[in-house]
Amino acid sequence: MKHLVIFFFFLSHIVLAQKELVHEVFFETDKYEIPETEHSRLLLFLSEIESLDIEKISIYGFCDDRGSDSYNLKLSQDRANSIKTIFSNNEFDESVITNVDGKGEVLLKLVKEENVEKIRGLNRKVQIIVTPVFPPKPKVEAKPKDVVEILKGDIKAGDNIVLDNILFKTGYSYLMPESVKTLENITKILVERKDVYFTIQGHVCCTQNSRDALDRKTKKRNLSVARAKYVYDYMVKKGVDPKRMKYVGMRRKFPLGGEPKFDRRVEILITYAEEKAN
Repeated sequence: MKHLVIFFFFLSHIVLAQKELVHEVFFETDKYEIPETEHSRLLLFLSEIESLDIEKISIYGFCDDRGSDSYNLKLSQDRANSIKTIFSNNEFDESVITNVDGKGEVLLKLVKEENVEKIRGLNRKVQIIVTPVFPPKPKVEAKPKDVVEILKGDIKAGDNIVLDNILFKTGYSYLMPESVKTLENITKILVERKDVYFTIQGHVCCTQNSRDALDRKTKKRNLSVARAKYVYDYMVKKGVDPKRMKYVGMRRKFPLGGEPKFDRRVEILITYAEEKAN
């Protein structure tokens, strides 16, 4: 009996792992701009799924029964597109968004007259369906370069150093917990190396047309700048002379082509390094 209970326990977890996650965003009449409360709910949903290994995301727009067929089809498509834009602005990989479709109107069901407006309100929506990869793919991490050793060694103007282990939370300018110690070690070296001047370059993931991403905290489209400034401020606080460094946002001009998390990064461009005597 004990073994049977254990079997069903694991079976239930397998079923849950395969389950799609569904979220709905509701709109005002004739509008495809996302209401503030719905936007907040959507961001909360994004924070819940951003750590998942996602196979695909489907986005379907709908309208109520009012309006012509052509009008409703366009409005529902505009609603679906507005949701896709939110995903892109918040650093989600667009390659997993496989469907962005306007489905037109949802026929009004036979209900009591006083419930008609409520039903119509529930039909003005976008449905988001997230399908996780199952079983999750094994994580194969490339061994990052030892940035501390690189900074200790011979470096010259023009060297661009990718800080592999300085990774940021999706949509924010603060570090993942595992990156804090690495930044501390890098900063200690740069405090000592007074012969080096550099620019901190911030990057973002997944936006369209090389745009910057939205900072979820400030709601400003300057996330790459905010990430660079986060590192700059940290280094100033720890003793790096601000005259030796500056920070810039690179938007999404230089994606690395690997996992999206590695595009949520900063790099150090050496602008001057004193030549060591032989």
